[in-house]
Amino acid sequence: MKISVFCASSAKVNPAYFRATESLAKILVKNNIEVVYGGGSVGLMGRLADTMLLEGGNICGVMPKFMKDKEMAHPDVPNMIFTETLHERKAKLLEGIDGLIALPGGSGTLEELLEAITLKRLGQFNKPIIILNTDGFYSPLQAMLEKCVWEHFMEERHLQMWKMVAEPEEVLFALKNPKPWSAEAISFATNT
Repeated sequence: MKISVFCASSAKVNPAYFRATESLAKILVKNNIEVVYGGGSVGLMGRLADTMLLEGGNICGVMPKFMKDKEMAHPDVPNMIFTETLHERKAKLLEGIDGLIALPGGSGTLEELLEAITLKRLGQFNKPIIILNTDGFYSPLQAMLEKCVWEHFMEERHLQMWKMVAEPEEVLFALKNPKPWSAEAISFATNT
């Protein structure tokens, strides 16, 4: 199984996010799950990579060349892909994966997650999307997406495109037991 993990490079965040990232990385290694991530060496990205490497896991980084120095590409990740643009990075993060996990993060993480949700809504991506809601970080996003349904920008069945879990220990079950979704989703992508 190959999973993409979206997370932040910010280092000054809630320690609970670091603990959850480390726990998740250990679970993924224990279950022989390959990880593709943003390639950074600091923040949650760094903790994810460091833990995966320490535990003997398989991890691949994807980073635009222009961010190589700013985000500090992880020097120990053996498989690092450098893209020309951020758009290419996002495409690579979704290429050939069996699902994705979103950890807490800023605008970049949110953008990656919402793009994946949009692609799934349009039937272009049908893999599981798991959101790790550590300390309620993603609860406001869940409320916003539910508001999109109540305000008729989305249909209620669109709320099945992702699964939000509170603990790293819940992620594996959610990945392996997703709600079915198909390319036919485009037929109800708009509420007209």
